[in-house]
Amino acid sequence: MPIISIIFPIMFMVALGYGLTRAGFFSKEHIAGISKFTFYVSIPAFLFINMFAAPLAQSIDPFSLFAFYIPVLAVFAIGYLINRYLAAKTLQRSDASAVFALGCSYSNTVIVGLPVITAALGKAMIGSIFMIITFHSAFLFALTFALAARAQQQGFSWRHFIRSMVLNPVVLSISLGIVANGLSLNLGEQLNDGLVLLAKPALACALFVLGANLSFYRIGDNWRFALIASGLKVLLLPALVYVMAAIVFELPAQNTMMLVLLSASPLGVNAYLIATEIKQHQATLGSTVVLSTLLSVLSFSLWLTWLV
Repeated sequence: MPIISIIFPIMFMVALGYGLTRAGFFSKEHIAGISKFTFYVSIPAFLFINMFAAPLAQSIDPFSLFAFYIPVLAVFAIGYLINRYLAAKTLQRSDASAVFALGCSYSNTVIVGLPVITAALGKAMIGSIFMIITFHSAFLFALTFALAARAQQQGFSWRHFIRSMVLNPVVLSISLGIVANGLSLNLGEQLNDGLVLLAKPALACALFVLGANLSFYRIGDNWRFALIASGLKVLLLPALVYVMAAIVFELPAQNTMMLVLLSASPLGVNAYLIATEIKQHQATLGSTVVLSTLLSVLSFSLWLTWLV
């Protein structure tokens, strides 16, 4: 019953977004508007207010970072090599391999990981979660673009990339929250209450938008590679994270559970946007978003049963 109580509300919101959009009640334009409010207003408020209140001294743990990112790098490398040697000849270039590797290792930490972990652990680990999230997109996107730039004649603008990462609403809101926390700023009761109110719908809206966006993707002809990427993402990656966290670094049970659930999250939609920008494996990553989201229900259930 505890597992169902954690998983059901999350999947309910995803299914509701999918069903209402699929039925035509919400159009693509409607979802774009809800998505813009969610990711540029409500989620930044949620991240800032929680990071502002987080116990930073207890949140900074280099061993947790190592336990998460060493497996992420390993799975990225496995995905890169699989594409390099097993894909069709036209897809064996370094840019296509880098995009496929991103599809095997990039987690939907904010939209899916946060709701699952807060439902399972409460807000006790929120500071540690944000420390992982802060570097997640920048690290994997930079690695993908660096490898892809080797195969693309037009090269890649690192200045543009760094600027977009610094101004990313997730990175920016967490960074501002850390600064405000470190300086012990007094926001005032009215501003604090306003931000708290703005933050309340963040996770529900994010899950709804995720479900709605899934209705726009289809599992294409390259479902085999999408299935491989999904298996590496939601099955192998959390298993490696568990080994690193629980056995190698012997982290506390709550830290281990937090890292495993973050890594068991499905592929984030942003990875598909990167594939579109690089113009490689767009259909594969679009299919992987759908497949990994479905498989993540099984993965979450297994890990919650094992770790709770």
